Amino acid sequence: MRRKLLFAERMLHGNGELPFNAVIPIKIKGTFPEENLYQALRKLQEKHPLLNACVENDARGMPWFVVDEAVTASIPVRITERTGEEDWKNESMQEWSGVFNTRKGPLMRVVWIRGVEFSELILVIHHCLCDGGSAMAILAELLLLMDDGTANIGKEDPIMSIQDIIPAEILKSRKKMIKAKLIGGVATFALWIVPLKKHLVARKKDYMLHWKLEKELSDRLMLKCKSEKVTVNTVLCAAVLQAFQEVRKAGFHNKISCPVDIRRFAPRIKRDHIFAFGLMFVVSADQQLDFFGNARKMQADIDRKTAKLDAYDTIMMMEESHASLNRFTEFLKYGKSSNDCMFSNLGKIDIPHQYKNFELETIFSPSVIGPLGNTTTLVTSTYRGQMDFTFIASEGFIPYTEAVEIQNKIMEIINRL
Repeated sequence: MRRKLLFAERMLHGNGELPFNAVIPIKIKGTFPEENLYQALRKLQEKHPLLNACVENDARGMPWFVVDEAVTASIPVRITERTGEEDWKNESMQEWSGVFNTRKGPLMRVVWIRGVEFSELILVIHHCLCDGGSAMAILAELLLLMDDGTANIGKEDPIMSIQDIIPAEILKSRKKMIKAKLIGGVATFALWIVPLKKHLVARKKDYMLHWKLEKELSDRLMLKCKSEKVTVNTVLCAAVLQAFQEVRKAGFHNKISCPVDIRRFAPRIKRDHIFAFGLMFVVSADQQLDFFGNARKMQADIDRKTAKLDAYDTIMMMEESHASLNRFTEFLKYGKSSNDCMFSNLGKIDIPHQYKNFELETIFSPSVIGPLGNTTTLVTSTYRGQMDFTFIASEGFIPYTEAVEIQNKIMEIINRL
């Protein structure tokens, strides 16, 4: 199998020498044989060809996912003994900086923090291979197979090109093709004429904050949002922006970027497809309004922007922009950050918690940190009725003490609603 990397995948892969890892930790109550984990990982690789892939450049320097069916490298597992409740945080942060050998593969590994009553598993996957949706699909299948090695998880028919994503009538539309080439060309030209200072922000130490809402508070927040006719996601966006404003003051940009699951707009990308491509919109607050007045205005803005998102146009335009990839990467690295953070809400995670041989006590919200500019990211998800937050940042962008203040402000705002 050979598949050329799409623009977004190339951007996340870079030259393969820097880490850009999605880290997905879970906590399990109960025990399972070591062989069950290895067998489950083998079956995942049997279903998903890209979990066997490495990345090779062709004669023109273009990277391809390559699977050699005659030589399959197993997903590696690192086992460490559990000493306490904080182990998963330390191991997660360690895994941020672990560089995959993308020329050799595979692009996934697992850390097992093994305990007597509780264990944590950490799935680490190169971000060029998967997004949050893919990661949750892999996790669901892994747990099912760990519990029952005979479970049938099917066989993925992998995405091989944009022809597998975009309907032919759109892909061959003369109007769409001209639009993609025009926008791609303009974007490429604009990137080349924008001057960049070749001075990287000193990232300094990376760190993580993690917290959960009690189930009662999670329920109360959801009911309040329903009564105010705004989504939980919008209210959280408003709370995050307010917290950044109150803490950062002159350093506040009033912008957060929000990724959107592309599967909502491109139905050919299935839930269990290994794929890494996100749509994005930017949200700002109206600081003249009260909290829910602002939230309702933000909701209207989000609804408008979501309605305008066009996955097919975006993919086609980006595929016409490969010539500008290096410049775009430089722009992200060296350009002045104008966003406060990226805010990603995975929503309710629909994975069972009770298995025959163990219980999935919790799924911690994933973390991801990469080399492309501002690392400040807040990820939230809801599992078993509890909202969970992971805040990732670097001292060079936001001092740790300010991040703690932002965390506390977000909680103050939520508790007041």
